[in-house]
Amino acid sequence: MTEEERAAQEAARSSLPVGRAPALEMRGITKRFPGTLANDHVDLSIQPGEIHGLLGENGAGKTTLMNILYGLIAPDEGEVLIDGKAVTIHDPADAIARGIGMVHQHFMLVPVLTVAENVILGAEVMRGPVLLDLGEASRRIRALAEQVGFQIDPGVRVEQLSVGQQQRVEILKALYRGARILVLDEPTAVLTPQETEEIFQVLRRLRGEGASIVFISHKLDEVLRIADRITVIRRGAVVGERRPADTSEQELADLMVGREVSLRVDRGTSHPGEVSLQVTGLRVQDDRGHEVVRGLDLTVRSGEIVGVAGVAGNGQEELVEAIVGLRKPSAGRVTLAGRDITGRSPRQVREARVGYVPADRQRYGLVLSFPLDDNFCLTEYYRPPFASGIVRNEAAIRRHAEKLIAEFDVRTPGPGVRAQTLSGGNQQKVVVAREFGDDALIVLDQPTRGLDVGSTEFIHRRAIEQRDAGTAVLLVSADLDEILELSDRIVVIHRGRVVGEFDGREAERDRIGLLMARGEAA
Repeated sequence: MTEEERAAQEAARSSLPVGRAPALEMRGITKRFPGTLANDHVDLSIQPGEIHGLLGENGAGKTTLMNILYGLIAPDEGEVLIDGKAVTIHDPADAIARGIGMVHQHFMLVPVLTVAENVILGAEVMRGPVLLDLGEASRRIRALAEQVGFQIDPGVRVEQLSVGQQQRVEILKALYRGARILVLDEPTAVLTPQETEEIFQVLRRLRGEGASIVFISHKLDEVLRIADRITVIRRGAVVGERRPADTSEQELADLMVGREVSLRVDRGTSHPGEVSLQVTGLRVQDDRGHEVVRGLDLTVRSGEIVGVAGVAGNGQEELVEAIVGLRKPSAGRVTLAGRDITGRSPRQVREARVGYVPADRQRYGLVLSFPLDDNFCLTEYYRPPFASGIVRNEAAIRRHAEKLIAEFDVRTPGPGVRAQTLSGGNQQKVVVAREFGDDALIVLDQPTRGLDVGSTEFIHRRAIEQRDAGTAVLLVSADLDEILELSDRIVVIHRGRVVGEFDGREAERDRIGLLMARGEAA
C-alpha cells in the first residue's frame, strides 16, 4: 500500500459516522444444513460510507451469510437490521427494495443485449402501458455512469465489452436499482491490474457518497488496500476483526485457515528438457464462427511451467480446448513429444498422457451428482484396474478414491458422498487429484479461481512438484499474481495472438498488465 493510499484510507476511516446506527447489521445469524453448521451466531456490522472486507476459506460460510442478506436463504436464528431497524428479507426483490445490491462473481448478464437492456432488465422504463422507453433508460444510465466515473456506451452489446467493462455494467445494475448497500463477490478475480485500480477508484467514490460496501475477495493485498475494516470467518463463525493498518496478509491468511500458511510458494529452479507441447500456427473459431485464435505459436518443455497471461475472452479458452481435444482447430498443428494430436478426441488426448484441470470445475471437471469415488476415475473408468470389459471393480475404485482423498487432503466424510456437497476448494482438489499423475503435459486453466489461500497454496505446491518430476505444465490464468508466482516462462495473449514473452523471474507486472489490456506496453 502506498503512502497516498494509506492517507486516503485513514481519512475515510476518520470520516465514518460516530454514534449513528450501522447501515447494515447482522446479529447472531445461524444457519444449519444437514450435517453442516454453515453460520454459527455470526455478527457483522457495516457503517454508512464504509468498505468492509469479508474473508474466509471456501466453505467458511461467507456465501451463506450473503445469501441470507439477499433473501435467497432464510436464517434459522438471528436478525438483520438496516439503519437500526429489524427487517425480514423474503427474497431478492425484497432486498433490492431495501437498497441492497449484489454483484456476483459470475456475471449475470445477457451477452446479446445492450448495456441499457441489461441494466433495466426487470426494472424497465416504460412509455405508456406497453412501450419500452430505451431512450429515457439510456439517458438515465449515462447520467449514472458519469456520476460514478464510468465511461460506457449504453447502446453497445455486452458481448462486445471487455471483462472489466462487464464488471462496471454489473455495478451499474445494482446502483440503478437504488443500492445503498453493495455486496461485491470477488469483483477483481478476472481483471487486469489497471482495471482493478479503476474499480477501486469507483468504490472509493461510492464510499465518499455514503454507500456501504461489502468486499469479498481471496486477494489479501487488495483487501488491505481497499477496506476500512476486515472481518474473518472460519468454519461458520467470526474469528477476528481487523483494521488494515493493524494487520498483514500473513495474519489474515493464518486467521482464515487456522494455521500458518505459506503465501508465496517457492518455485525453485526449473530444469527444462525437450519440447513436450508444440503449438504451431494454430487458428481456432469460437461457437459463433469467429476466429479467436489467430496463427498462434507456443512451446512448453518438460520440466517447466509456462504461464499464459491475458484478459478473459482473448482466445485462451479456445486455445485450451483445441489442445485437449474439446474443439477442432481450423488450421495449425498441436504436437506432444513430436506426436501429432491435432483434432484428436478428448479420450485420445488423455490417453496420450495429457492431464486437464478445466476453468469451470462444476460444469466440466466433475459430475456433481456422482459420488467422489466415481469422479476420481472419470477419465479411466473403462480401463483396468477399475473395469474389466463391462464389469466394474468396485473395490479398486474405492481404494483409489481413499488413496487420493488422503494424499490430496480432500475434506469429506468419505468417498461415497456426492461431489456437489463439497466446498469449491475441495471440489478442485478432487479434479487436481484425478488429473495430476504420470503425465507428459498438464493443462491448468484458471486452477485456483475463487479458491481460498489454503487451497491455492496446496494446488500451487502440487503444480511445482509435477514440474520437478519432469512434466510440462501449461498454466492459463487471468490472475496475474498467479502467473508471476508460478511461471518459469510467461507468454501474453491479446486478441488471439502472442504479443509478448518473458522470463518468469524478470517479468514486470505493470508491463504485462498493459500488454494484457492493450496488446502493447506503451
